[in-house]
Amino acid sequence: MSTNNLFSPFNLKTLNLKNRIVMAPMTRSFSPNGVPTDEVAAYYQKRAEGEVGLILSEGTVIDRPSSSNDANVPHFYGDLALNGWKKVIEEVHAAGGQMGPQIWHMGIMDNHHSGWVPPVPFEGPSGLNRPDFRNGVTMTEKDIEDTILAFGKAAADAKRLGFDTIEIHGAHGYLIDQFFRAETNLREDIYGGKTLPERNRFAIEVIKEIRKQVGNDFAVIMRFSQFKPSDYNYKLAKNPKELEAWLTPLVDAGVDIIHASQRRFWEPEFEESDLNFAGWAKKVTGAPTITVGSVGLSGDFFGAFAGESSEPTSLEELNRRFDRGDFDLVAVGRPLLSDPNWVAKIKAGKTDELKGFSKEALGALVLE
Repeated sequence: MSTNNLFSPFNLKTLNLKNRIVMAPMTRSFSPNGVPTDEVAAYYQKRAEGEVGLILSEGTVIDRPSSSNDANVPHFYGDLALNGWKKVIEEVHAAGGQMGPQIWHMGIMDNHHSGWVPPVPFEGPSGLNRPDFRNGVTMTEKDIEDTILAFGKAAADAKRLGFDTIEIHGAHGYLIDQFFRAETNLREDIYGGKTLPERNRFAIEVIKEIRKQVGNDFAVIMRFSQFKPSDYNYKLAKNPKELEAWLTPLVDAGVDIIHASQRRFWEPEFEESDLNFAGWAKKVTGAPTITVGSVGLSGDFFGAFAGESSEPTSLEELNRRFDRGDFDLVAVGRPLLSDPNWVAKIKAGKTDELKGFSKEALGALVLE
Protein backbone atom coordinates (compact mmCIF):
# COMPACT_ATOMS: atom_id res chain seq x y z
CA MET A 1 0.00 0.00 0.00
CA SER A 2 1.59 3.28 -1.11
CA THR A 3 0.71 6.48 0.74
CA ASN A 4 3.28 8.61 -1.10
CA ASN A 5 0.74 11.11 -2.41
CA LEU A 6 -0.61 11.75 1.09
CA PHE A 7 2.90 12.94 1.94
CA SER A 8 3.07 15.55 -0.81
CA PRO A 9 3.08 19.22 0.27
CA PHE A 10 0.01 21.46 0.20
CA ASN A 11 0.21 25.25 -0.07
CA LEU A 12 -2.61 27.78 0.12
CA LYS A 13 -2.23 31.33 1.43
CA THR A 14 -0.86 31.01 5.00
CA LEU A 15 -0.79 27.20 4.87
CA ASN A 16 2.45 25.52 3.85
CA LEU A 17 1.87 21.91 4.85
CA LYS A 18 4.45 19.14 4.59
CA ASN A 19 1.74 16.53 4.01
CA ARG A 20 -2.00 16.18 3.46
CA ILE A 21 -2.91 14.80 6.89
CA VAL A 22 -4.96 16.98 9.23
CA MET A 23 -5.67 16.35 12.89
CA ALA A 24 -9.45 16.58 13.12
CA PRO A 25 -10.94 18.82 15.83
CA MET A 26 -12.07 16.68 18.76
CA THR A 27 -13.65 17.99 21.96
CA ARG A 28 -11.45 17.07 24.92
CA SER A 29 -12.78 19.14 27.89
CA PHE A 30 -9.43 19.43 29.63
CA SER A 31 -9.39 23.24 29.97
CA PRO A 32 -10.72 24.19 33.45
CA ASN A 33 -12.85 27.34 33.32
CA GLY A 34 -12.08 27.53 29.60
CA VAL A 35 -8.30 27.99 29.98
CA PRO A 36 -5.95 25.63 28.07
CA THR A 37 -3.32 24.15 30.38
CA ASP A 38 0.34 23.25 29.86
CA GLU A 39 -0.81 19.66 29.34
CA VAL A 40 -3.12 20.79 26.51
CA ALA A 41 -0.12 22.53 24.90
CA ALA A 42 1.96 19.35 25.25
CA TYR A 43 -0.87 17.30 23.72
CA TYR A 44 -0.83 19.37 20.53
CA GLN A 45 2.96 19.66 20.48
CA LYS A 46 3.27 15.86 20.49
CA ARG A 47 1.06 15.64 17.36
CA ALA A 48 3.25 18.22 15.63
CA GLU A 49 6.34 16.20 16.56
CA GLY A 50 4.55 13.15 15.14
CA GLU A 51 4.47 14.84 11.70
CA VAL A 52 0.81 15.86 11.43
CA GLY A 53 0.59 18.27 8.49
CA LEU A 54 -2.08 20.55 9.98
CA ILE A 55 -3.52 20.47 13.49
CA LEU A 56 -7.07 21.74 13.96
CA SER A 57 -7.79 22.35 17.62
CA GLU A 58 -10.73 21.05 19.55
CA GLY A 59 -13.70 23.38 19.34
CA THR A 60 -12.95 26.59 21.23
CA VAL A 61 -15.82 28.95 21.96
CA ILE A 62 -16.30 32.60 21.11
CA ASP A 63 -17.10 35.44 23.50
CA ARG A 64 -20.83 34.97 24.08
CA PRO A 65 -22.24 34.25 27.56
CA SER A 66 -23.85 30.94 26.53
CA SER A 67 -21.60 29.83 23.68
CA SER A 68 -20.66 26.67 25.63
CA ASN A 69 -22.47 24.02 27.67
CA ASP A 70 -19.27 22.69 29.29
CA ALA A 71 -17.09 24.53 31.83
CA ASN A 72 -14.01 22.64 30.62
CA VAL A 73 -14.29 23.41 26.90
CA PRO A 74 -11.64 26.01 26.03
CA HIS A 75 -12.47 29.64 25.34
CA PHE A 76 -10.96 31.69 22.54
CA TYR A 77 -11.38 34.99 24.37
CA GLY A 78 -10.08 36.59 27.56
CA ASP A 79 -6.45 37.07 28.55
CA LEU A 80 -6.04 33.81 30.48
CA ALA A 81 -7.40 31.58 27.71
CA LEU A 82 -5.61 33.45 24.91
CA ASN A 83 -2.32 33.26 26.80
CA GLY A 84 -2.88 29.52 27.03
CA TRP A 85 -3.47 29.31 23.27
CA LYS A 86 -0.35 31.44 22.65
CA LYS A 87 1.71 28.79 24.41
CA VAL A 88 -0.01 26.08 22.33
CA ILE A 89 0.84 27.65 18.98
CA GLU A 90 4.40 28.51 20.04
CA GLU A 91 5.03 24.88 21.02
CA VAL A 92 3.42 23.54 17.83
CA HIS A 93 5.57 25.85 15.71
CA ALA A 94 8.68 24.90 17.66
CA ALA A 95 7.93 21.27 16.75
CA GLY A 96 7.63 22.15 13.06
CA GLY A 97 3.83 22.00 12.86
CA GLN A 98 1.06 24.27 11.61
CA MET A 99 -2.22 24.82 13.43
CA GLY A 100 -5.55 26.61 13.49
CA PRO A 101 -8.19 26.90 16.21
CA GLN A 102 -11.70 25.72 15.45
CA ILE A 103 -13.89 28.63 16.53
CA TRP A 104 -17.29 27.65 17.80
CA HIS A 105 -20.63 28.67 19.23
CA MET A 106 -22.70 25.70 20.32
CA GLY A 107 -26.09 27.39 20.03
CA ILE A 108 -29.06 25.68 21.69
CA MET A 109 -27.75 22.67 23.62
CA ASP A 110 -28.82 19.90 25.94
CA ASN A 111 -27.74 20.58 29.50
CA HIS A 112 -24.33 19.06 30.26
CA HIS A 113 -24.27 15.84 32.29
CA SER A 114 -22.06 17.59 34.87
CA GLY A 115 -24.91 19.89 35.85
CA TRP A 116 -22.96 23.01 34.87
CA VAL A 117 -24.97 25.62 32.98
CA PRO A 118 -23.91 28.95 31.47
CA PRO A 119 -24.87 32.18 33.26
CA VAL A 120 -27.61 32.98 30.73
CA PRO A 121 -29.89 30.72 28.64
CA PHE A 122 -28.61 29.06 25.48
CA GLU A 123 -29.30 31.06 22.31
CA GLY A 124 -30.14 30.05 18.77
CA PRO A 125 -32.10 31.11 15.71
CA SER A 126 -35.42 29.93 17.17
CA GLY A 127 -34.64 28.45 20.58
CA LEU A 128 -34.57 24.91 19.13
CA ASN A 129 -31.76 22.36 19.05
CA ARG A 130 -33.84 19.88 17.04
CA PRO A 131 -37.54 19.58 16.20
CA ASP A 132 -39.69 19.89 19.33
CA PHE A 133 -36.66 20.35 21.64
CA ARG A 134 -36.56 23.89 23.01
CA ASN A 135 -33.86 24.66 25.56
CA GLY A 136 -33.01 28.32 25.13
CA VAL A 137 -34.01 31.67 23.69
CA THR A 138 -34.47 33.06 20.20
CA MET A 139 -31.68 35.45 19.27
CA THR A 140 -32.56 39.07 18.65
CA GLU A 141 -31.00 40.88 15.70
CA LYS A 142 -28.67 42.56 18.23
CA ASP A 143 -27.66 39.13 19.56
CA ILE A 144 -26.91 38.02 16.01
CA GLU A 145 -24.90 41.15 15.26
CA ASP A 146 -22.84 40.74 18.45
CA THR A 147 -22.24 37.05 17.69
CA ILE A 148 -20.98 37.83 14.20
CA LEU A 149 -18.56 40.37 15.71
CA ALA A 150 -17.44 37.80 18.30
CA PHE A 151 -16.58 35.31 15.55
CA GLY A 152 -14.56 38.03 13.82
CA LYS A 153 -12.75 38.96 17.04
CA ALA A 154 -11.79 35.32 17.66
CA ALA A 155 -10.38 35.03 14.14
CA ALA A 156 -8.43 38.27 14.55
CA ASP A 157 -7.01 37.01 17.85
CA ALA A 158 -5.98 33.73 16.19
CA LYS A 159 -4.04 35.62 13.54
CA ARG A 160 -2.49 37.94 16.15
CA LEU A 161 -1.33 34.98 18.25
CA GLY A 162 0.42 33.47 15.24
CA PHE A 163 -1.94 30.67 14.17
CA ASP A 164 -1.68 29.60 10.53
CA THR A 165 -5.41 29.35 9.80
CA ILE A 166 -8.80 29.18 11.51
CA GLU A 167 -11.69 26.80 11.09
CA ILE A 168 -15.28 27.96 11.51
CA HIS A 169 -17.49 25.26 13.03
CA GLY A 170 -20.60 25.18 10.86
CA ALA A 171 -21.50 21.51 11.34
CA HIS A 172 -23.04 18.90 13.65
CA GLY A 173 -26.12 20.78 14.79
CA TYR A 174 -24.35 23.70 16.49
CA LEU A 175 -25.26 27.39 16.12
CA ILE A 176 -24.38 28.04 12.46
CA ASP A 177 -25.87 24.69 11.49
CA GLN A 178 -29.03 25.56 13.44
CA PHE A 179 -29.42 28.55 11.13
CA PHE A 180 -28.98 26.28 8.07
CA ARG A 181 -31.63 23.78 9.14
CA ALA A 182 -35.30 24.51 8.41
CA GLU A 183 -36.49 22.63 11.51
CA THR A 184 -34.39 24.79 13.86
CA ASN A 185 -34.57 28.09 11.98
CA LEU A 186 -38.18 29.24 12.02
CA ARG A 187 -37.30 32.92 11.72
CA GLU A 188 -39.33 35.23 9.52
CA ASP A 189 -36.71 37.98 9.29
CA ILE A 190 -33.68 38.21 6.99
CA TYR A 191 -31.92 35.35 8.82
CA GLY A 192 -34.69 32.84 8.09
CA GLY A 193 -36.33 31.65 4.92
CA LYS A 194 -37.90 28.66 3.22
CA THR A 195 -34.80 27.78 1.18
CA LEU A 196 -31.32 26.80 2.29
CA PRO A 197 -29.66 29.65 0.34
CA GLU A 198 -31.88 32.10 2.29
CA ARG A 199 -30.87 30.50 5.59
CA ASN A 200 -27.21 30.93 4.59
CA ARG A 201 -27.30 34.60 5.52
CA PHE A 202 -26.00 34.26 9.09
CA ALA A 203 -23.08 32.07 7.97
CA ILE A 204 -22.25 34.43 5.11
CA GLU A 205 -22.14 37.41 7.47
CA VAL A 206 -19.90 35.46 9.89
CA ILE A 207 -17.52 34.57 7.05
CA LYS A 208 -17.44 38.14 5.71
CA GLU A 209 -16.68 39.54 9.17
CA ILE A 210 -13.90 37.02 9.67
CA ARG A 211 -12.45 37.82 6.25
CA LYS A 212 -12.62 41.52 7.11
CA GLN A 213 -10.66 40.87 10.33
CA VAL A 214 -7.96 38.57 8.96
CA GLY A 215 -7.51 39.93 5.42
CA ASN A 216 -7.56 38.13 2.09
CA ASP A 217 -4.25 36.28 2.47
CA PHE A 218 -5.14 34.29 5.62
CA ALA A 219 -6.48 30.77 5.05
CA VAL A 220 -10.04 30.20 6.28
CA ILE A 221 -11.52 26.70 6.63
CA MET A 222 -15.17 25.92 7.38
CA ARG A 223 -16.59 22.62 8.58
CA PHE A 224 -19.96 21.42 7.31
CA SER A 225 -22.02 18.29 7.81
CA GLN A 226 -25.19 16.93 6.29
CA PHE A 227 -25.94 14.61 9.24
CA LYS A 228 -26.99 15.80 12.67
CA PRO A 229 -26.13 13.99 15.92
CA SER A 230 -29.86 13.51 16.46
CA ASP A 231 -30.40 12.24 12.88
CA TYR A 232 -27.55 10.50 11.06
CA ASN A 233 -29.57 10.24 7.85
CA TYR A 234 -30.45 13.94 7.63
CA LYS A 235 -29.47 15.84 4.48
CA LEU A 236 -29.57 19.62 4.20
CA ALA A 237 -28.84 19.27 0.48
CA LYS A 238 -30.69 16.36 -1.09
CA ASN A 239 -28.89 16.43 -4.44
CA PRO A 240 -25.81 17.99 -6.09
CA LYS A 241 -27.75 21.03 -7.31
CA GLU A 242 -28.91 21.85 -3.78
CA LEU A 243 -25.37 21.27 -2.49
CA GLU A 244 -24.02 23.77 -5.01
CA ALA A 245 -26.67 26.33 -4.05
CA TRP A 246 -25.74 25.91 -0.37
CA LEU A 247 -21.94 25.86 -0.49
CA THR A 248 -21.01 28.12 -3.41
CA PRO A 249 -22.20 31.37 -1.75
CA LEU A 250 -20.16 30.47 1.34
CA VAL A 251 -17.03 29.96 -0.74
CA ASP A 252 -17.77 33.23 -2.54
CA ALA A 253 -18.03 34.94 0.87
CA GLY A 254 -14.49 33.90 1.78
CA VAL A 255 -14.15 30.21 2.68
CA ASP A 256 -10.92 28.81 1.22
CA ILE A 257 -11.23 25.14 2.22
CA ILE A 258 -14.37 23.07 2.87
CA HIS A 259 -14.09 20.50 5.66
CA ALA A 260 -16.82 18.02 4.72
CA SER A 261 -17.70 15.99 7.80
CA GLN A 262 -19.29 12.57 7.46
CA ARG A 263 -19.31 9.48 9.67
CA ARG A 264 -17.63 7.15 7.15
CA PHE A 265 -15.56 8.67 4.34
CA TRP A 266 -16.25 5.78 1.92
CA GLU A 267 -20.03 6.25 1.87
CA PRO A 268 -21.43 7.99 -1.24
CA GLU A 269 -23.22 11.27 -0.65
CA PHE A 270 -25.72 10.94 -3.49
CA GLU A 271 -26.86 8.09 -5.70
CA GLU A 272 -25.30 9.51 -8.87
CA SER A 273 -21.78 8.23 -8.10
CA ASP A 274 -19.48 6.91 -5.39
CA LEU A 275 -18.24 10.44 -4.57
CA ASN A 276 -18.34 11.17 -0.85
CA PHE A 277 -19.34 14.49 0.74
CA ALA A 278 -15.90 16.05 0.24
CA GLY A 279 -15.80 14.80 -3.34
CA TRP A 280 -19.11 16.40 -4.20
CA ALA A 281 -18.26 19.62 -2.35
CA LYS A 282 -15.09 19.97 -4.43
CA LYS A 283 -16.93 19.09 -7.65
CA VAL A 284 -19.69 21.69 -7.22
CA THR A 285 -17.61 24.57 -5.80
CA GLY A 286 -14.09 24.00 -7.15
CA ALA A 287 -12.71 24.70 -3.67
CA PRO A 288 -10.16 22.44 -1.97
CA THR A 289 -11.76 20.02 0.47
CA ILE A 290 -10.90 17.97 3.54
CA THR A 291 -12.45 14.54 3.90
CA VAL A 292 -13.01 12.94 7.31
CA GLY A 293 -14.88 10.02 8.81
CA SER A 294 -13.51 6.81 10.34
CA VAL A 295 -10.15 7.15 8.54
CA GLY A 296 -7.79 4.40 9.62
CA LEU A 297 -10.12 2.74 12.11
CA SER A 298 -13.16 0.51 12.16
CA GLY A 299 -16.28 2.01 13.74
CA ASP A 300 -17.01 5.74 13.98
CA PHE A 301 -16.41 8.52 16.47
CA PHE A 302 -19.95 8.54 17.84
CA GLY A 303 -19.67 4.83 18.54
CA ALA A 304 -16.56 5.60 20.56
CA PHE A 305 -18.61 7.77 22.93
CA ALA A 306 -20.93 4.78 23.39
CA GLY A 307 -17.97 2.69 24.50
CA GLU A 308 -17.20 0.91 21.23
CA SER A 309 -13.58 0.02 20.52
CA SER A 310 -12.00 0.14 17.05
CA GLU A 311 -9.13 -1.57 15.26
CA PRO A 312 -6.74 -0.22 12.59
CA THR A 313 -7.96 -0.60 9.00
CA SER A 314 -6.40 -0.28 5.54
CA LEU A 315 -5.99 3.10 3.85
CA GLU A 316 -6.30 1.58 0.37
CA GLU A 317 -9.75 3.01 -0.39
CA LEU A 318 -8.74 6.41 1.01
CA ASN A 319 -5.71 6.44 -1.27
CA ARG A 320 -7.80 5.47 -4.29
CA ARG A 321 -10.13 8.40 -3.77
CA PHE A 322 -7.31 10.81 -2.97
CA ASP A 323 -5.34 9.80 -6.05
CA ARG A 324 -8.49 10.29 -8.13
CA GLY A 325 -8.60 13.90 -6.95
CA ASP A 326 -11.79 13.68 -4.89
CA PHE A 327 -10.33 15.77 -2.05
CA ASP A 328 -7.12 17.56 -1.11
CA LEU A 329 -6.61 16.85 2.57
CA VAL A 330 -7.53 14.03 4.94
CA ALA A 331 -8.61 14.64 8.54
CA VAL A 332 -7.84 11.93 11.08
CA GLY A 333 -9.47 11.85 14.50
CA ARG A 334 -9.35 8.90 16.88
CA PRO A 335 -6.05 7.41 15.60
CA LEU A 336 -4.30 10.68 16.50
CA LEU A 337 -6.21 11.02 19.74
CA SER A 338 -4.81 7.69 20.93
CA ASP A 339 -1.39 7.80 19.19
CA PRO A 340 0.52 11.05 18.56
CA ASN A 341 2.91 9.18 16.23
CA TRP A 342 0.25 7.73 13.91
CA VAL A 343 1.33 9.86 10.93
CA ALA A 344 5.00 9.05 11.35
CA LYS A 345 4.18 5.33 11.56
CA ILE A 346 2.09 5.48 8.37
CA LYS A 347 4.88 7.35 6.57
CA ALA A 348 7.47 4.76 7.66
CA GLY A 349 5.22 1.84 6.72
CA LYS A 350 5.11 0.63 10.32
CA THR A 351 1.47 -0.45 10.11
CA ASP A 352 2.13 -3.32 12.54
CA GLU A 353 2.74 -0.68 15.24
CA LEU A 354 -0.59 1.11 14.79
CA LYS A 355 -2.80 1.17 17.85
CA GLY A 356 -6.50 0.49 18.11
CA PHE A 357 -8.86 2.87 19.91
CA SER A 358 -10.79 2.41 23.13
CA LYS A 359 -13.03 4.73 25.09
CA GLU A 360 -10.29 5.08 27.74
CA ALA A 361 -8.41 7.34 25.31
CA LEU A 362 -11.28 9.82 25.54
CA GLY A 363 -10.58 10.22 29.24
CA ALA A 364 -6.96 11.34 28.90
CA LEU A 365 -4.63 13.57 26.91
CA VAL A 366 -2.41 10.84 25.47
CA LEU A 367 1.18 12.10 25.17
CA GLU A 368 3.02 8.98 23.96
